[in-house]
Amino acid sequence: MVGNSTVSRTILERSIFELWGHGKSTAELKKSLMSYPQEQMDPYVQQDSTYKINIHTFNKTLTQIEKVSRIDDLAFLPFKGKVNLRNADHIFCLLEDYGLDPNNIPQQPLDVFFGRWIADGQRDLINSYSVKKRHFIGNTSMDACLAFIMANHARVKDHDIVYDPFVGTGGLLIPSAHFGAYVCGMDIDYNTVHGIGKASRKNQKWRGPDENIRANLRQYGLEKYYLDVFVSDASKSIWRKGMQFDAIITDPPYGIREATRKTGSQKEILKTEACMDNHIPVSSNYHLSDIFSDLLNFSAEYLKRGGRLVYWLPVYRPEYTEEVIPRHPCLKLISNCEQMLSSHTSRRLIAMEKVKEFEDEDQYAHLLDYKYQQYKGHNSFREKYFSGVTKRIARDEKANQTHANEEH
Repeated sequence: MVGNSTVSRTILERSIFELWGHGKSTAELKKSLMSYPQEQMDPYVQQDSTYKINIHTFNKTLTQIEKVSRIDDLAFLPFKGKVNLRNADHIFCLLEDYGLDPNNIPQQPLDVFFGRWIADGQRDLINSYSVKKRHFIGNTSMDACLAFIMANHARVKDHDIVYDPFVGTGGLLIPSAHFGAYVCGMDIDYNTVHGIGKASRKNQKWRGPDENIRANLRQYGLEKYYLDVFVSDASKSIWRKGMQFDAIITDPPYGIREATRKTGSQKEILKTEACMDNHIPVSSNYHLSDIFSDLLNFSAEYLKRGGRLVYWLPVYRPEYTEEVIPRHPCLKLISNCEQMLSSHTSRRLIAMEKVKEFEDEDQYAHLLDYKYQQYKGHNSFREKYFSGVTKRIARDEKANQTHANEEH
């Protein structure tokens, strides 16, 4: 039996019910309910318990009179207790589905369900943590729903330490802090980490004096979970050996709205330079294939065994196969979910779990993998993304021109 603890974190489910009956019409529903085992009904229809029945419809709004009529039609159910609309011991729901087309709503429902309410999901968190209401945001701040989904994939829990190596405005730290984890992050962008420079909000030119990641956590009463954020380069680890995280949750830049950068000269000359505190190192392109190989290596070394890496992988859909998902000998692929971005591009939500301790030779395992050349296909994602946009614009312009010619 699914209980409240099971759905205390779920974002995508609105509610969970124990199904008692289902039909394509009221008559079919009644027949289904009449066949439901009496011994399974008995604990919830006793004389010493109270109940109420809610009506939920999808793609149609019922009047109060219609709702009362629906409840009256259920009078054959063997309820012996009293109705209590404020604080019922047991809540039941009648759900009617009228399809998905708001312009063609049928007179009668396509499906009717009746069951006992068990628990609600956490859909309210999407509104409570909405980016629209957030103090500090950027061009690529993660949608609250997706951010909570990522925290769930990472199995974040109380007292965990969660790290985001491409932290940006910290949108992925907030759900982890909500679930009781201590959070920290890193980003190469000095202005974003310090909350200075141009604002991302419409009608606001510059960021305010208190627009930063810490202020976001303070906004939600989560400041006590804030450890710190650093200005640094994800291609060069700043952590001492032995440091381990419970989860690494991140959304690396794809080169679309945010550049993919790392410190170093454009010629990729390897050298060590002594930098003054106010010196800003030259940055060079950071290829997507290198971003992901570095990310997997870092996670393999700095995750606890059993800890999880959760990240987004952009893909060009016509060329996608599971072979292009980066692999690592220390990390096991747990899940791979797609979010469509356009007809030709999408991003995959990848969850991996650390299954063995990191050894020095594991750092170069991807170079020995024949599939590594396929990973390099991610480097051209930006060009493929914009080629699709350009083709779509050209197609639309051609269609508009054809339409204009027909009118003349």
